[in-house]
Amino acid sequence: MPKFYARRRLGFLAALTGLIASAGLLNGPAASATLPTPVSAATARTYLASLSVKTESRTGYDRDLFPHWITQSGTCNTRETVLKRDGSGVVTDSSCAATSGSWYSPYDGATWSAASDVDIDHLVPLAEAWDSGAGSWTTSRRQSFANDLTRPQLLAVTDNVNQAKGDQDPATWMPSRTAYRCTYVRAWVQVKYYYDLSVDSAEKSALQGYLANC
Repeated sequence: MPKFYARRRLGFLAALTGLIASAGLLNGPAASATLPTPVSAATARTYLASLSVKTESRTGYDRDLFPHWITQSGTCNTRETVLKRDGSGVVTDSSCAATSGSWYSPYDGATWSAASDVDIDHLVPLAEAWDSGAGSWTTSRRQSFANDLTRPQLLAVTDNVNQAKGDQDPATWMPSRTAYRCTYVRAWVQVKYYYDLSVDSAEKSALQGYLANC
């Protein structure tokens, strides 16, 4: 092949590779929608400084006090809506149940092809919200919190990772993927700030430490 054409071909291939990379096809899992982008680290630090520091109390907590997975649109409830939002190539049946697709869990870096392997995590857990002030809310406000698609509060993740997290705050649990921790704490603080929830001293200290490295 003449050198001129060889150079043109190499140039074309380099340009094509660049386009593919910019589309995200060479950089990990296929792009998909995720939780709403949280506030910046600087804003999160400002928010955190304004949160009340209080001792938490779980007296009277019951998960059923937070009605969740309510209908969002048509036959789709909150869980099904987040599965469609956070997945790639998601196909649903007439009742909005996901029958195929793939889900990348940003907490641990795993990808799943069955919706049954995926939980929808309340980033700030329901019990943690109760401990931090939601015990005094109306049922309507607790329902809004448990189904909030506007704030960065709901996320599709590996089911056993979500179960291991349970109701822990960042003082005792963080995603194993260190690359996601900054996003996680920014989202945590934003949700707590929006809902005027308190933090305990260990939680605040942990959040300050993580945000300092964002």
